[in-house]
Amino acid sequence: MERKRKTPGKLHPITVEPTPARVVVRAAGRVIADTTSALTLRESVYPPVQYVPLADVDPEVLRPSAKQTYCPYKGEAGYYSIALKRPDTGETEEIADAVWTYEHPYEAVEAIASHVAFYPDRVEISVED
Repeated sequence: MERKRKTPGKLHPITVEPTPARVVVRAAGRVIADTTSALTLRESVYPPVQYVPLADVDPEVLRPSAKQTYCPYKGEAGYYSIALKRPDTGETEEIADAVWTYEHPYEAVEAIASHVAFYPDRVEISVED
């Protein structure tokens, strides 16, 4: 089945720009990403999304997920879960499918390649001046 591909435009605008501030992502109070190289993606009527370079995310916490989705404007998205060891018990807690990435995004948003985004209801994302 062929996927329908759409191009951003007047009815569905998308912009990707460097974020002019530091972006810090915390999960369960622990910093899991810290960058001054984030990108802000603004899409139509949706809230802005911070895309963090994968290189600025703690690789110890990311676990590849089997989940995949499709956006006709951005392409195929893959997911990661966040796995955190509790310092008190040593047990691992997982936040399932909390991170997504477009490894090969469509040309209109190609800047987000090698970046990940986080669901703000599962982690704390702060944009600091």
